[in-house]
Amino acid sequence: MAAPLTSATAGDTPTAREATRAPVNVLLVDDQPGRLLTYRAILEPLGERLVDASSGTEALKRLMEDEFAVILLDVNMPGMDGFETASLIHEHPRFEKTPIIFVTAVNVTDLDRLRGYKLGAVDYVMVPLIPEILRSKVEVLSELHRKRRELEAVNAKLAAANQALQTEKARELEAFNDTLREANAALAARNAALQVEIVQRASAEHRLREADTRKDEFLATLAHELRNPLAPLQNALSIRRLALAGSDDELQDLMERQLALLVRMLDDLLDVARITRGKMLLRRSPTSLQSVLRTAIDSAQPLFTQRGHELVLELPGQDAVLDADPARLVQVFANLLNNAAKYSEPGTPVELRAEFRAAPDPQSQATAPSHVAVQVVDRGIGLSVEDQHSVFDLFRQLDTRVERTHGGLGIGLTMVERIAQLHGGEVTVHSDGPGHGCTFTVLLPCSDATTPVAAPVPAPAPKAPAVPLRVLVVDDNRDAADTLATMVRLLGHEAEAMYDPHTVEAAVQRIDPDLVFLDLGMPGRSGFDVARSLRAQSGRRARRLVAVSGWGQAEDRRRSLDAGFDQHLVKPPDLEAVKQLCEQGHPDRQAEVE
Repeated sequence: MAAPLTSATAGDTPTAREATRAPVNVLLVDDQPGRLLTYRAILEPLGERLVDASSGTEALKRLMEDEFAVILLDVNMPGMDGFETASLIHEHPRFEKTPIIFVTAVNVTDLDRLRGYKLGAVDYVMVPLIPEILRSKVEVLSELHRKRRELEAVNAKLAAANQALQTEKARELEAFNDTLREANAALAARNAALQVEIVQRASAEHRLREADTRKDEFLATLAHELRNPLAPLQNALSIRRLALAGSDDELQDLMERQLALLVRMLDDLLDVARITRGKMLLRRSPTSLQSVLRTAIDSAQPLFTQRGHELVLELPGQDAVLDADPARLVQVFANLLNNAAKYSEPGTPVELRAEFRAAPDPQSQATAPSHVAVQVVDRGIGLSVEDQHSVFDLFRQLDTRVERTHGGLGIGLTMVERIAQLHGGEVTVHSDGPGHGCTFTVLLPCSDATTPVAAPVPAPAPKAPAVPLRVLVVDDNRDAADTLATMVRLLGHEAEAMYDPHTVEAAVQRIDPDLVFLDLGMPGRSGFDVARSLRAQSGRRARRLVAVSGWGQAEDRRRSLDAGFDQHLVKPPDLEAVKQLCEQGHPDRQAEVE
């Protein structure tokens, strides 16, 4: 007997099926009424539409009247038996792909089973029936039919949309051709118009460059502005985490993971905007390649564990020293490892190799290896020749098929290429074709330094303040201000939220806070102006000012420090970051209790 079909979702039961699913038709063919009742009793919990037929002739009639997802067909029927019925069904073009499950009360020979498979049978079930097995087979085939209908509907819509698009393109092309003919006739009549057109073209190119610049600025602004609604969400999750008091909560973990993913996507958008605008700056230092790779592996490890991939390492015995920005290189290799995990079948190995190479320039006189090549090799979906030429293009997805969606914005490999180029290196990809995996190679120049700079020793954790701090939170976004103030209170401090930047000085005189969180992008009066005003107040003790902003580049932090802020907090604020800021206490308040 053929291996039984199983449900597409482990643990899925008929009672757990979604009520909104449209039922499909299931044809039950048997000359014995008792068996038809048995079929119904077993299959009714699936919620599909069950149609009875007591003979092969009646089954053919039912098929002409309606469409069926699966046919349950008795082999031994008087007159026209199951094999003859199946042969007639699949001779008709409409029904040649309709799956048939044969039901038999006697053991069939291998020849009979082969005959049934040739007639279109997908499986056999034996009498007496095992309800769970029969139900699972019909359930899977019904769901496949339902998905096929949905896909056909989507394809029909796409075909109609494509036809409309082609028609519109043809209309636009014809209109454009008409314009060209008129322009050519005018140019033939008047050569003087050529200079006018040159000026117009230059103006058009200028507008295009401006539009491209505005697009990049829009991406950066969009990513920044999206941080504002994320801030109260992150604060609310932090409040909930504090309320849980260390207990495990799967829903909390899920929300925190998804919010962190969204924040990473916004960071990627900001990075792409910086790269395309030429504003990404590298913080170079002598950097250990192996240290970078270890950090990248740690970053990608959760996805590797989730999908069951084994990471195979082939690293040289000697470490490579690079003149590089370690954080950006971690971003490069973590991105490549995550891609390899996402686009490979679960459980397949992924290789990470590194080797020293000579200079890629054949004219170079260097004899010692001057570059290091890092390769990430997977056995995933692979790439066609065309895709290998465009895989590094912005917003390009590796796999856009309906049945395999891996998510992401399509900007990760663009960032990998640009960051490698900023380091004086390059990245290439090779694949033997779809289904044969990919090899991404990052080639980077080695540094003249012999050893990397040692990583800074982490500062000891700050001690909790001896007395609760007085904290003021200023943000025109009420949700962001209220949730951040609530978080501070749950950390054991006094906190007040306010939303009008014009009344901050009065509130500071009234509250005399130790710590002030100031949003920078408030309408009417920025946080920079408020900070300068507070620093200019005379006769007041020093207090710590923390800038809260969606911008977090080095130049943004320098601008905050220049305005008088002590520290810069990027939205959405992390619970640990807020906790550490509060735990630093305040020198004046400490002196009071000492």
